[in-house]
Formats: sequence, structure tokens, C-alpha cells
Amino acid sequence: MDYSIEIDKLTKIFNGKVTAVDNVSLKIGSGQIYGLLGQNGAGKSTLIKMLTGSLTPTSGTAKIAGLDLTKDSMKIRKITGVVPQDLTTDGDLSGRENLKLIADLYGIPKKEALERIDVLLHMVDLYDVRDRHAENYSGGMRKRLELACGLMNTPEVLFLDEPTLGLDVTTRENLWKYIRSVQKEFHITIILTSHYLDEVDALANELSIIDHGKIIISGTSDELKKSLKGDIITLKVKNDDEYSKLEKFPESLEIKRMETGDVRMKVNNSDEVLPKLMKFLGENEISPEAISIRKPSLDEVFIEYTGRNINSEAGNTDYAKLMMGRR
Repeated sequence: MDYSIEIDKLTKIFNGKVTAVDNVSLKIGSGQIYGLLGQNGAGKSTLIKMLTGSLTPTSGTAKIAGLDLTKDSMKIRKITGVVPQDLTTDGDLSGRENLKLIADLYGIPKKEALERIDVLLHMVDLYDVRDRHAENYSGGMRKRLELACGLMNTPEVLFLDEPTLGLDVTTRENLWKYIRSVQKEFHITIILTSHYLDEVDALANELSIIDHGKIIISGTSDELKKSLKGDIITLKVKNDDEYSKLEKFPESLEIKRMETGDVRMKVNNSDEVLPKLMKFLGENEISPEAISIRKPSLDEVFIEYTGRNINSEAGNTDYAKLMMGRR
């Protein structure tokens, strides 16, 4: 397999003590959408900033399209595109003027730039508003303009860092359509960082879960779901005594108490096991406040391997505080 990105033991430590990215090794195949899934503060953006040359790694190496991250940084910038979390387009300029500015920065000849700008504006459905100031675009339109800017230099690899952050559900799903069309049209490798489970599930050919700066597990969405090997029953019990009794339920493949206090039980087939569980609860005088059943999903995969829900507090709190302090 051809690899667009090869990462070997890449590490970033801030102030000599806060480890944002911890010894990450990863290979990403050419021409696919690869997802990096993790909580805010897990290290996703720091990893992207190192791969795009915005941050210098503390240690480790990486290759982008065969180019060495430390030796060929300028070449790498020419063949990569970046759509960051925050809006970088100028609201005082029109959509077309923003793209012209990017073209000038890359030294793209005028005729070629104008042709490319029209193609990109059509692709992201902004051609009809090309002369409107970007500050008058909706949030979704601004994000689509950012996507077009990231493609202006016809990159081999495109980094999308939380591309739908702050958008409503409908606008997010609409942007997914443009991301898919971009990948199909240009046959490029897209690295997508996100803390939205549905986004990564919908877009990524393969993905890695990153937590506390480490890659926890990698594979396709289906592979990760199958790795759970069972359905999940979650119970909210009243006390330690009830939990101790639940540990003796014979149909449980695995049982553990989560940080939230809930009890998470893995079973072979929840449809068959649930009646037996209800009988067991009654016989043992266990009265859970709530019971929920879930088939394997990315949400359950994330909980399985990190011990937390993806929407709980960020895993790397030291790093999150450091970034807040820099604003």
C-alpha cells in the first residue's frame, strides 16, 4: 500500500512537562479519508500542527507524501492544504478575493488562479455569492469558503481540523457532502480530526481514537465496533452493595463501573439476556434507577477504550489549561 503519511514516535511536550502528543506512530494510506477521533484536548490539533509545520516536534519523525517533516518542511507546505478550526478568511474581502489572496501567497499564475477559483467556487456552491463580503456569509458558507481555500494549491494531502465545529446538525451534514465530493474529485488524502462520533463514522474509511495524546486503537469503523464482541447494558445503581451483587450475574461477559458511577455490562445478545437480567435484579433486590441497551457503536467503542464518554471533560486537562492560558 502507498502511504501518504508515515508517523514514527512523534511527541510534543510543552514547557518541559505537559505532553500533548505522546509517542504516536501511524501509517495512513493514500487516497482515503482518515479520522482522528478524540475529546477536546486529546492532542488531535497538536498532531496536525506538527504535521503541517506549525509546531516543531519534541521528538520523533514523520513523512508526508514521502517528504521528511524536518528536512523538507517547505516542500510539504506546497503539497498540503489545511482547514483549521477557526475561521481564517478575511470578512472584509469577498469570497473570490479571499481565494485570490491565497493564490498570490502560493505564487499561482494569474490565469491558472482565476480558472481554479471558478472551479472551486462552483464546487462548494459559492459561485453565485462570489463577490459578497465573507462577513455576510452564513456559518456554513464560511466553512465552505475555508474548504475552498484549503484546496487552492491543489494539495496531495488535506488536513481538516474540526471542520464542522460550532455548526448546527443540518449544516454539518451538508458540509460532509462537500468533503466527500472534494475527496472524490481530487483523489486526495484527507485527514479529519473531530470529536463528533457521527462525523467520523460517516466520512472516514479508517480511524484512530486518540486519548491523552496517545493512539489507543485504529481500524475501520466496523472493525472497531466488532472488537466489542457483545451488546452493552448500562445500569444506574444506588450503591456499592447493588454493584457487588450485579458482579455475580452469570450472563455478563464483562462488568465495570464507569467514572460516572454507571455500571457497564457486556453481554452476548441483549435480546436474550435482558429477561434473565430482570429476573436476577428482582431476586437480588436490586432496583436500578435506569437501564439502557446499546448495540455496538462508535460511542460504545470510545467508552470501551477510554473509559469516558466523548462529550465528558477533556482527557488532557493540563494541556487544555495550557492552551487557555495562551489565548
